[in-house]
Amino acid sequence: MPRVFVSCPLPGDAVERLRGACDVVVGEPGLGVRSRAFDEHAASFDAVLALLTDAIDEALLRRAPRVRLVANMAVGVDNVDVVACRARGVTVTNTPDVLTEATADLTFALLLAAARRVVEGDALVRRGAFPGWTPTTLLGAPVFGASLGVVGLGRIGRAVARRARGFGMHVFYTQRNPLDAALERALGASFRPIDELFRACDFVTLHCPLTAETRHLVSRERLATMKPGSVLVNTSRGACVDEAALADALERAGAGVVPASGGPGAAGRDVFEREPVGGSIEAGTTRTVVVEPRLLALPNVVLTPHVGSADRRTREAMAGLAADNVLAFARGAPLVTPV
Repeated sequence: MPRVFVSCPLPGDAVERLRGACDVVVGEPGLGVRSRAFDEHAASFDAVLALLTDAIDEALLRRAPRVRLVANMAVGVDNVDVVACRARGVTVTNTPDVLTEATADLTFALLLAAARRVVEGDALVRRGAFPGWTPTTLLGAPVFGASLGVVGLGRIGRAVARRARGFGMHVFYTQRNPLDAALERALGASFRPIDELFRACDFVTLHCPLTAETRHLVSRERLATMKPGSVLVNTSRGACVDEAALADALERAGAGVVPASGGPGAAGRDVFEREPVGGSIEAGTTRTVVVEPRLLALPNVVLTPHVGSADRRTREAMAGLAADNVLAFARGAPLVTPV
């Protein structure tokens, strides 16, 4: 019976199913592979069911030399040193597909909230400052019929494009290789080089993995080329955006959606450049996401705490798929979703 470390308690019956075929050790919420339980038993684990907040690197693999599977409960694997895993004969799996629709839903929620200044309006009402209807209160950016640029037309990007068609939006996309013409027609999407897309679109949404190539893909220079009053949405990985540069751009835009000069007028963010992954903080301490302080003070940015996949059905499906990979490993069967 293989011994498996599970990062923390999971939604649904994933841990219960694992206990039927494996010797399971569960870590502490918020600590994962930094839990005392992992430290005490690291040399005995055959597999790790990890979260995107767990740093699976060479140092961890040296501490856990028996590990042959890392089942990552996420689509992205930027928290996993895949090269180090392969060198040690460790297979990595992820959880694609199951979070596509939930993440696309949140993407559109952020897009609408940022464009129509929903959070500002909510705060206005709650503090008792709503004087009644006026023709100029919280004027926002129109969504219906606007242009949407999608950076990365993979599973989630395509789901966002499908939603955009219901709003009559003109959808453009950019990625390394264009799709075939039939798929473009089915999605109602047209390819544009990345810099042209940023210059031309009213809304830009990111759905690319975090790699060396995409880190700070949304740079200070690229932000400056965006249409005045455009909206940037990010539900992929925080470091794809230069957070300090975004704060500068949104400060220039001020409280309104349409800035005086080029650049975004608003943004919606579910992910942040400095989200904690791994580290050497001792068990029992608390980690906090470090968000650019100026963003926290700006009314023209909507911030959510990395909840793109956070509906119950989706999170249970993610946990279940990660568990399915571990169970396949325990049986010696083909893995469900190897990377």
